[in-house]
Amino acid sequence: MNSRRHIRFMPVLAALVLISIACQKKKAPQEELLPMDRVAISPVGESQTILHKTFSVATSVNYPFEIPAHAAMPHLQGSYKSFVKEVGVQSGDETANVDFLILNEDQYNDFSHGKPGEAVFSADASHDQDVNFSLPSTQDQPRKYYLIFRNSPGGVKRKLVQADFTVAF
Repeated sequence: MNSRRHIRFMPVLAALVLISIACQKKKAPQEELLPMDRVAISPVGESQTILHKTFSVATSVNYPFEIPAHAAMPHLQGSYKSFVKEVGVQSGDETANVDFLILNEDQYNDFSHGKPGEAVFSADASHDQDVNFSLPSTQDQPRKYYLIFRNSPGGVKRKLVQADFTVAF
C-alpha cells in the first residue's frame, strides 16, 4: 500500500517541480557596454595653452600635447614666426624658413625613427604661418599629438621661432 501512495504522489511532485522551474524568471542577458558608448563629462568650452615661447631650432624641436577623452571638436589655433639672428640676413627671406608638422603618436614614432610618413597637418618652408586646424574627436581615450618645428634645408643652421598655440575643446 505504501508503494501505491508513492506512485500517486510522484506525478504530483513532478508537476510541482515543473511548475516551479517554469515560474522562475530567467535573467535577461547582460548587454555589454563598450567604453565608447558610455556617457562622460565632456571638456567642451575648455581651452589649453600648448606653446607660448621663443626657442631655437637647429634640426627639429617637438612639443607634445594631449586632447582629453570625450572631446567632440578639438581645435588647434595659433601662429609662429621664424627668423635668424645673424648680421646681414633678413628675417623675412627664405633663410628663416622652418617646416611645421602636427603628428599623432604613430606618425611621431615613425618620424623619430627616421621613417617617411604622413602628418595630420603640415606647412612646409614658411617663416610666418597662422594655423587654424580641427583635430579628430576623441572617444573614450585621450589622444596625444606633437607640434614639430623642423629646420628647412637651405637656410642657416640655427633659427629662432616665436610660437603661440592653444587648443580648444
